[in-house]
Amino acid sequence: MQLYNKLSAKERTELIEKANKDRLTLSFYQYAKIGNPQEFRDQLFVAWNQLDVLGRIYVANEGINAQLSLPADRFNEFKTHLDTISFLKGIRLNIAIEQDNMSFLKLKVKVRRKIVADGLIDHTFDVTNKGIHVGANAFNELIEDENTVLVDMRNHYESEIGHFKNAVTPDVDTFRESLDIIEEDLKNHKEDKKLVMYCTGGIRCEKASAYFKHKGFKNVYQLEGGIIEYTRQVNDKGLENKFIGKNFVFDDRRAEKISDAVIAQCHQCGNPFDVHTNCANDACHLLFIQCHACKGEMSNCCSTNCKDIHALPYEEQKALRKGQGNSNDIFKKGRADHLPFKKDLRNIFETLKVDKK
Repeated sequence: MQLYNKLSAKERTELIEKANKDRLTLSFYQYAKIGNPQEFRDQLFVAWNQLDVLGRIYVANEGINAQLSLPADRFNEFKTHLDTISFLKGIRLNIAIEQDNMSFLKLKVKVRRKIVADGLIDHTFDVTNKGIHVGANAFNELIEDENTVLVDMRNHYESEIGHFKNAVTPDVDTFRESLDIIEEDLKNHKEDKKLVMYCTGGIRCEKASAYFKHKGFKNVYQLEGGIIEYTRQVNDKGLENKFIGKNFVFDDRRAEKISDAVIAQCHQCGNPFDVHTNCANDACHLLFIQCHACKGEMSNCCSTNCKDIHALPYEEQKALRKGQGNSNDIFKKGRADHLPFKKDLRNIFETLKVDKK
């Protein structure tokens, strides 16, 4: 019985091209109590591998977080399988706004301690005691309310290329950082302000809303289905789109275009641009924004040093990497010091523009 991926990305690419079938990229999550995550993980892999599902799926005692793609003509089979799992029956699936057959090239189903890396060690709150979910129309009305504080629960490199009008975008590297910042900055407004949150697909807001309710916030809301579902409802219902720019996504597409606005800039030349890339130097792989002109000039590298290394024969590059871990820059997500137009670090405790009297 096959329980792990056996094909390389190159081999999978060739198979997808040969099949010549459209694939759907989608995501979903569900908080639920899973007694044996490893057994559940193995069952999923067997079933989904047979359906030619590819993607990144995390399973934990607290639930499942899935981002994947599958042949469009097997979607109904996939949905039928989900309906056989009690806590996934009828689950909302966030279909990607922009499709790409190569969004995922491997099936990875992993058991994790949590389905969202939140860094929390507080086990006293109920993650299912979540805030009020609102659709696109209600969300648009809420964020125009003067008593609303709208907070982007994503990280800096996500909000850098796109965010909602009037949203607070904490300048943070991790989801965990934003939780403490928001609680501290709104500690005097737990009862009189409406805390409205959003993220990519809803999973981070789901946990955050339960956490803030546990911390005493009385009016907690979250955007149902995140930016992905919001965009779908806006398009289907002809609503005003209050999202500016692109929605960062965690697959090889990097982003989905939500509006025509370009609010970011190339980290190397400063020209307007909003597409992320990874440095081509295998010893670096820094995620940063690079325009087409700089991509050509720098050979898809983030620095002249990386460009020189990338130009070496593969075996020489491999020898240089031997015994070396990844550069710490890989975790900076566009904040490496050698990028002249990186997003400036602000005092993150000043980002929440709320009267604290």
